[in-house]
Amino acid sequence: MSINVCNDRSMASITSLPSGVSGSSLVLISEQTASSSGTLSFTSGIDSTYKEYVFKIINCHPASDEVDFSFQGSTNTGSSYGVTMTSTGFSAYHNEAGSAQGVGYEGQLDQAQGTGFHQLSYDTSNDNDHCINAELFLFDPSNTTFVKHFMLRSSNNHYNNYELDSYGAGYFNTTSAIDAIQFKFSSGNIDAGTIKMYGVV
Repeated sequence: MSINVCNDRSMASITSLPSGVSGSSLVLISEQTASSSGTLSFTSGIDSTYKEYVFKIINCHPASDEVDFSFQGSTNTGSSYGVTMTSTGFSAYHNEAGSAQGVGYEGQLDQAQGTGFHQLSYDTSNDNDHCINAELFLFDPSNTTFVKHFMLRSSNNHYNNYELDSYGAGYFNTTSAIDAIQFKFSSGNIDAGTIKMYGVV
């Protein structure tokens, strides 16, 4: 067996992966585009086909100012949303003027066995050029033995002209299958934006 080595920042050509190693890829399952929408919900396609699902939130713009973008899961195909979860989060921030910056734990981004919607961001601005972008990773939602873990990262414009880079993780504390996910702002509509759901092969 030969070994490919790096030399002067270049690497010998790799034409195939070793036996037993496979690459992963994203398979687009569904996509929703908001237009003054109260919520965007994914009520089909979350099943045992994939062990991991990725939701990409793209340029979601709120109709109202100073609002939080959030999500919740369902165990009954979207008839209700309110699965018990435990979660945590922190943010890095920097203001537009370059005079304030920092990073720290954000208590408002977490829940301790709560049933509310989990925040992907907070205090998002509805200025015409502001929005939120984020990724939510949901692991093995159809498993009926273990709780369902998730991770997230978001980037949003705060109404006081700050850029927020937020991170979060947690779990739905249920052994029932999570079969639907809903997204919304804490107040007002999703004025514009797209959310795509992928399965990870």
